[in-house]
Amino acid sequence: MTPDELRELFHNKGVRHTERSVQNGIQFRCEGGEVFTVYETGRCSLQGKETDLTRAVAKCAAGAAKSGIVTLTPTPKQAPVFIVYGHDIAARNELELLLHRMDLEPIILGNLPAEGDTVIEKLERYIGQHGKVGFACVLLTPDDEGCAMVQPDKKRPRARQNVVLELGMVLASLGRRHVAILRQESVEDPSDIGGLIWIGFKNSVAEVGPKLFKELSRAGYNPRADGL
Repeated sequence: MTPDELRELFHNKGVRHTERSVQNGIQFRCEGGEVFTVYETGRCSLQGKETDLTRAVAKCAAGAAKSGIVTLTPTPKQAPVFIVYGHDIAARNELELLLHRMDLEPIILGNLPAEGDTVIEKLERYIGQHGKVGFACVLLTPDDEGCAMVQPDKKRPRARQNVVLELGMVLASLGRRHVAILRQESVEDPSDIGGLIWIGFKNSVAEVGPKLFKELSRAGYNPRADGL
């Protein structure tokens, strides 16, 4: 099967989809959640639950060429994405919705069962060596104000202290390539973040969508492009 044959099938069935290049092929992601990858060899790999569309593509691929190999595999479960936030609940909700739209599972610390743990212990359990999280988004929003004691007239908006602490913890546990710092433009940098992944936004977290999509993809995730 060729990419053009798959495009023609989608066109005839009125299926909306997005495309992206992958190693040795092209991946097609459909609005229904089905994922198809057509390789240069002619092999077509189908991911996701069996649907009328996957059956139609399998039938088409099998008849396109004798050498065409069609495989059906379950969609791999992706590791959850941890959200670190301060007092801006609206920004947190926007980020949570954005991740859901990209077909990813966000984890909110406040929504996790305590199970007798302190906040720090709960955080360690989820992002530590045996934790479930594979990536973290840290929201730096202007929740506090601060300045150097010798410059009291130069106060600047700052992130909450718990956010700065948790930023350091997720960086130590996950590594800098698996942490995205989402900083509202008025917020003072908590420290030297040179070399770290940080994405600025002005008014809405939705502004970070395209850049966050790229960083998640580089970290090994497979976010839905049509969720942006």
